[in-house]
Amino acid sequence: MVVNQIPFKEFHLLLLNQGLRVEIGPFNVCIHTAYKPLAEQLYKLYCHYRMAQDEIAEFHVRIVTERSFKNPFKKNVRFLLDGQSPFGSFPQEQALAVLEWGINLAIAVRVNHLLLLHSAVVEKNGHAILFPAWPGSGKTTLCTVLSYRGFRLFSDEFGLMDPRQRLFLPIPRLMPLKNESIAVIRRYLPEIVMGQSIPNTQKGTVAHVCPPKQSILLSKQAAKARWIIFPKWIAGSQSKIEAISDSEAFMLLASNAFNYEALGATGFLAVADLIHSCDCYKLVYSDFDDVMDMLHKLMNET
Repeated sequence: MVVNQIPFKEFHLLLLNQGLRVEIGPFNVCIHTAYKPLAEQLYKLYCHYRMAQDEIAEFHVRIVTERSFKNPFKKNVRFLLDGQSPFGSFPQEQALAVLEWGINLAIAVRVNHLLLLHSAVVEKNGHAILFPAWPGSGKTTLCTVLSYRGFRLFSDEFGLMDPRQRLFLPIPRLMPLKNESIAVIRRYLPEIVMGQSIPNTQKGTVAHVCPPKQSILLSKQAAKARWIIFPKWIAGSQSKIEAISDSEAFMLLASNAFNYEALGATGFLAVADLIHSCDCYKLVYSDFDDVMDMLHKLMNET
């Protein structure tokens, strides 16, 4: 059963009481909150996720409200992971962003049986394409466009790789667009389901995009990577893609990993094998249509 198959009242009661358990890629997340505006946002944006009420949850998270010390008449929200608060409180209107950041943090610090690359990942014709990049490179914006234009979304944030099978596991979560990219995507993809804009966060204004339904339904289907492309969005630039050496790609990829060092030799061998089995490129772009043309040409040539 998926979220939109139950009425909102039942959905809200789950969040209030035993917690809403949803399957997000290879993990089940149990979410608690009494904050109704957040429940309303989740009901809209989590509509296609499978409910896992009778299954074990890897992560138990909660959003609670509390009075602001600076302004007693205003409420803040706090994220809890297994009852512990990993960071401070935020204005209550940022509840969805705080929840999504908190789940990201939980995955980043607690998952060490997989290699976690800081990378967007999409799939086409059975082959995964990695877009590793640091924040500000436009990978989430690019990932959003591709996932709504014929590519299957794995993630805009995590490249989850099984280091033994060399397979990438989908974890299609909400995609947080930031600042100018929100209006750009609203114009380019008018059909998408996007949450309300959340201003004044630590990352500016944020709005979350619901992954395509098909990407969520196929989240059990893993894939091997075929291409690694390091993207960089530069306004007004001419789009170009150029091959890079394996050694450069290795250094860039290893530096865009959450737990490469923690995995030791396992991480080194996994990254080395990944580089060896993929074609590696750098991409500079400002036009989405140009990027899609480049990607389709690349896939047709190999």
